[in-house]
Order: sequence, then C-alpha cells, then structure tokens
Amino acid sequence: MQSPAIRLDRRSLAALFIGLAVAPQAARAAKPGIFAEDGLALRGYDAVAYFTQGRPVRGDARFEAEWGGARWRFADAANRDAFRADPARYAPQFGGYCAWAVAQGYTAPADPLQWRIVDGKLYVNYDAGVQRRWLRDIPGFIATANRNWPAVLTR
Repeated sequence: MQSPAIRLDRRSLAALFIGLAVAPQAARAAKPGIFAEDGLALRGYDAVAYFTQGRPVRGDARFEAEWGGARWRFADAANRDAFRADPARYAPQFGGYCAWAVAQGYTAPADPLQWRIVDGKLYVNYDAGVQRRWLRDIPGFIATANRNWPAVLTR
C-alpha cells in the first residue's frame, strides 16, 4: 500500500502541471504600477517625442509632469506642456505595459525603445523579440488586447 503523502492521482498531477505552467505567467503579471514600474513612466523617455520626432528621446528631470500615478519626463517644456494639455493623446496604451502581453491576457513591463504608433496611439513592447511577434498581426493583437484590457487590469 502506498503512503498517502506520495500518492498522486491523475487529477493531482494535472493540477500540479497546470500550476507549474501558470506560475511564470503569474509572476510576469505582477503590477508594480500602471504607466510606471518605479514611478517613472516610459523609463524616463519623452512620450510626446514619439509623435513629434518619430523616435524615443530621453526626458529631462527639469521637465516633469505627474499624471496617472506616475512621473513623466520630457525633453523640453513645450513637450511637457503638450502632454499636460492632453495626456491621453500621448500616453502609451494599456497603461504602458507590453501591448503583446496584454493581447495574451497578462501584463509585462515594456521597453520604451520597442514602440510603434498605430492609428495615432503609442504602443510599447517587452523587447525586440516580442515586438517581432506583435508586428506579425498588429490589428489583431490590438483588437484582442482591447478586449482583454479590462480583465487584465483588474487581475
């Protein structure tokens, strides 16, 4: 007769394997704060510059604004003022989390150097590899992420 401490039936094994499969996703899903991991949105890059200069530009601590529970840095006062006038226009979608991850049903931090503007909205991705996946079907991933976002946000 087997000891109950070491006996695993099929249901227990299935639960164990599901738990092991979900654990990495759960770890990635931890939300340190919307728009900012350490209180600084886009790791200090200027959200407006993506639109006006077509590239990531480091912000300067002299030109900061607070919005959405985060500090935002800008390259100059004009960009800071443009952001203050309409922050939702410039802020990355999905709280600044990786757009591809949200499409998969979880959150992951994003690298502000991995970005795209699509239909006037800024999207960021976890890294270059994830961005390559996201680029394969941007409209599909955006649609899925838009459907997932309310549930992902509350997890």
